Amino acid sequence: MANQKIQVLLVDDHTVARNGVRLMLSSAQDINVGAEAEDAEAAIKLIRERHFDVALLDIALTGKSGLDLLKLLRIEKPKLAVLILSMYSEEVYAIRALKLGAAGYLTKSNSAATLIAAVRKAASGGKYISPTLVEKLANMIGNDRLSPHETLSDRELEVLKLIAAGESLVKIAHTLHLSPNTVTTYRTRILDKMGLSSNTELARYALENGLLI
Repeated sequence: MANQKIQVLLVDDHTVARNGVRLMLSSAQDINVGAEAEDAEAAIKLIRERHFDVALLDIALTGKSGLDLLKLLRIEKPKLAVLILSMYSEEVYAIRALKLGAAGYLTKSNSAATLIAAVRKAASGGKYISPTLVEKLANMIGNDRLSPHETLSDRELEVLKLIAAGESLVKIAHTLHLSPNTVTTYRTRILDKMGLSSNTELARYALENGLLI
C-alpha cells in the first residue's frame, strides 16, 4: 500500500453526494476514487471486475439497501474493507453495520479529515470507530437491554422508517420490492416487538429517537 494509492469504490444513488465525497477524498494524495456506483447491482459488477481496497457505501440506496450490499460484499469479497457513510446518525445503524462486518460507520456531517482518516484506517485492516460510538459500545457491555428499534431486523427497521415518514403501505411495497401483504405483516411484527399500537406512535418514536432525517 505504501507505493500505490488506496483504491476506493464509492456507492451512493445521489450524484451530488458522490461528487462531494470524491472532492473531499481528492485532497489526499494517497487515495483515489477508482469507480462509482449508484446501486448494489452496479457495485457488485464493479467489484467482480476490478480491485478496490475500500468500499464506501450509503445506507439508503435504490433497491437493495447499503446493509444488504454490505452482506453481499462480505460473501463476494471478504477481504474488502467496507465503510458505511450515511445521513443517519450512529444511533440508528452503526452497531448493525459493525456486526455485519463493516470497518466503520461515518455520518455525512463528518469532516474531510475524518473521512480520509477512516479510509486509511480501513485500508490498513483496522476499524474506524468514533469516540461517541466507543462510549455506546462500552455502555452495551454487560447490559442486555436494547432500545425497542434495536430488536428489529434490518428489513423491519426499513419498513418502520418508511411508515414513520408517512408513506403508504402500497408505496412502501413498491420501494422495497415487496408485496403489500408482506409489508402489512412487517408492520404487525414491528408494532408487536416495540409494544406500540399505531402508525402515529411509530412516527412519534422514530422522531424522538432520530430515525428520521
